[in-house]
Amino acid sequence: MATHPHLKFNDPAPDVSLLDANGNPVQLSSFWKKNILVLAFTRHFGCPQCKEMVDQLIDTHQALTGKGMRLVIVSHASAESAKAFCDQRAPSATCLADPDRSAYRAYGLYRGSVWQTLLSPRIWRSNRRLARAKGYKPEVPPAGQDAYQMSGTFIIGTDGRIRLPYYYEDIADHPPVDLLLHGIMGVDWSKPFDSKPLV
Repeated sequence: MATHPHLKFNDPAPDVSLLDANGNPVQLSSFWKKNILVLAFTRHFGCPQCKEMVDQLIDTHQALTGKGMRLVIVSHASAESAKAFCDQRAPSATCLADPDRSAYRAYGLYRGSVWQTLLSPRIWRSNRRLARAKGYKPEVPPAGQDAYQMSGTFIIGTDGRIRLPYYYEDIADHPPVDLLLHGIMGVDWSKPFDSKPLV
């Protein structure tokens, strides 16, 4: 299986252009210049695990905001579809669209393997749990969205550097919410890391 380079702690965050809810271009840096940015990339809108991920982020949105963090959710849908999804599931968050997946690629998020997206036992267990608990069942991706697209979550400091790069092992591998709120060993995400980028 082909591997793709991942962003590392303290790497400069790619400043890419995405589309807002009205289809207008917006730079990611416009968000992290003002707040610590929690940047969550979704898979597709028929994915039970993506719905769960959005639910968890919205449940903790007030706590994130209280820590000076801004939540931005990115999908590879059209701006219109992204707006409809977020109006329903994440009305308090900022939702952006990346239909050509240029931001996904810039952040090292590519198509996963069949194991990572469909066949892992953890995914099957997650599907059963979410079907029982919330009625979420796997659905065919909407037009233009890819069932093999991998998700990822990143924390970006106001200096534009990656504080936390979280790459999923499979689509059921959400980052613990406590990690986003408190960091590793109580790291303060707002403080710059005074060192050279890791190699």
